[in-house]
Amino acid sequence: MEHAIITGIDHPAVAAVEPARLAQWYIAVLGYTEYHRTDRNVWILAAPDGSLLEVMPKDDTARPARTTWTPGWSHLALRVNDLNQAAAILRDHGVVFPDAPVPAIGGGQLLNFVDPEGNMLQIVSRS
Repeated sequence: MEHAIITGIDHPAVAAVEPARLAQWYIAVLGYTEYHRTDRNVWILAAPDGSLLEVMPKDDTARPARTTWTPGWSHLALRVNDLNQAAAILRDHGVVFPDAPVPAIGGGQLLNFVDPEGNMLQIVSRS
């Protein structure tokens, strides 16, 4: 390929029951900052590394049951420098990790958890 058409991922998006409340949780608990907000209650949040996350209002479609292996986009994995330190800080904010750390595919370790609306998240540390 002479040149790449795609240069990276601009942002994933999550449709929320309460976008403002969920956006504020990502800000307060995960350290995002508000990058942009529209009058339609769509939030663009920025992580410390500059990557973006969109939080938008959901429609009337029922949420399907899913696991990590259900077809389609599965979860948002967030990189951390120190898994144990990050987990301790998140626990202080009320985050519950249902399982112990597991090996991350490709190296490192990860912990699974959910945000206040039940969206699957992971924290991942890589050596």
